[in-house]
Amino acid sequence: MTTFRDLGVHPEICDALDRKGITTPFAIQEMTLSVALVGTDLIGQARTGTGKTLAFGIPVVQRSVSPKDPDYAEIPQGKPQALIVAPTRELALQVSSDLTAASADRGLRVLTVYGGVGYEPQIDALTDGVDIVVGTPGRLIDLANRKVLDLGHVHALVLDEADEMLDLGFLPDVERLLSLTPETRQTMLFSATMPAAIVSLARTHMRHPMNIRAESSYENATVPATAQFVYQAHDLDKPEMIGRILQAEDADKVVIFSRTKRQCQRVADDLAERGFDAAPLHGDMQQAAREKVMQRFRDDKVKVLVATDVAARGIDVTGVSHVINYTTPDDEKTYVHRIGRTGRAGRSGVAITLVDWADVHRWKMINKALDLPFDEPQETYSSSEHLFHDLGITKGTKGRIKAARPAEEKPERRERAPRNRNRSRTRTRGGQTVPEGAPAEPAASDGSTAPQGEEKPARNRRRRRRSSGSRSSDQGTAAPQGSADSAPADAS
Repeated sequence: MTTFRDLGVHPEICDALDRKGITTPFAIQEMTLSVALVGTDLIGQARTGTGKTLAFGIPVVQRSVSPKDPDYAEIPQGKPQALIVAPTRELALQVSSDLTAASADRGLRVLTVYGGVGYEPQIDALTDGVDIVVGTPGRLIDLANRKVLDLGHVHALVLDEADEMLDLGFLPDVERLLSLTPETRQTMLFSATMPAAIVSLARTHMRHPMNIRAESSYENATVPATAQFVYQAHDLDKPEMIGRILQAEDADKVVIFSRTKRQCQRVADDLAERGFDAAPLHGDMQQAAREKVMQRFRDDKVKVLVATDVAARGIDVTGVSHVINYTTPDDEKTYVHRIGRTGRAGRSGVAITLVDWADVHRWKMINKALDLPFDEPQETYSSSEHLFHDLGITKGTKGRIKAARPAEEKPERRERAPRNRNRSRTRTRGGQTVPEGAPAEPAASDGSTAPQGEEKPARNRRRRRRSSGSRSSDQGTAAPQGSADSAPADAS
């Protein structure tokens, strides 16, 4: 069996990987390392979850000059030697984590830069000096424009998930970054698909690249170790279905994909209310909150992650047993990326897709593009026997593991005590003290009291109104014509 040492990987890198339990390369790594370690440009095409990060990460780390190397003093101190561009924050963090692990014994400084957080820590790190920068296109451009990111000494540039950067509209930023690096750099491009724009990018900015395809064409790039199930389901029944699926025999960590941020939050809240350890991951969350959720998911403190497509790109978490498509993916590429979260690194997994009635046509297009055998999804409900049989759910399982919270009881309305109109007073409204033993003052109709011996005059409720001729409306009769009251003001 081939090992990393057999492929010429530096002993310090092999030792660092051994401590992580990584000793045997995957297909894409074995095919790539022999080419990349000598500095050749390459295009790597393989489905997600096959170990592409180390396929380019090991060459980047090995070909970077370490402080332990005798010629370290000859390179520009503190300037980045390598740049890895990733489409999302989560993928950038994952790549950075793998590079940090591989370079642990080499002493290389790895920095991750992305948007959504403050500039100051990233600027301070660049000022102090870094060897490898991993980042998203937008923040990399911002730092370069601020003159704090110098890419003029980069010897290796990697574009990871290039097709996703194209889909997200980052292609102009990527070309701008390429223009800031030396032409003599080594360029490595990794992508699950090869659309025309990516092919054009490679022809323009790469020098005689070697094409490496670890597997068959993309149309058959679904994960072979993943069991796929497709059900036609009603939207109102989906929460109950998912609640039962989460209790299947082999269910461990589960990723649920939703189409919108609002739906993502709603599904996560509903599952949490049903008693499951669920958390959302979407673009409306602060970056610190997203990182906290991902760390809790990795640490098994959260078992169910509900995510949107953009937020979930780059999730590389071991032990994901099930992927559930709450809604039908937009296209076959999205479907492949979604179900690629499970069945990773040779492990088996389960992918479940819930198709609404309105999305049947969309699913048929995906099914045809990927040549899948699910052209007619079976109509399925949370009580369907085949659902329990297919997924290994114990009969009688309900979609809730704790009782619903009772509705909060409204406090009883307290009756107001009747007002005592005949209560005695110690003072009159005029401020005079009522002699002790004197009878209570009779209350007036408006709530006030009249002094003893006096009769309060009836209140005249008629309102005074002015007529258009500035006359009071309470006059008994109109002034006779020609009188002084009716004479014009300018009459002599």
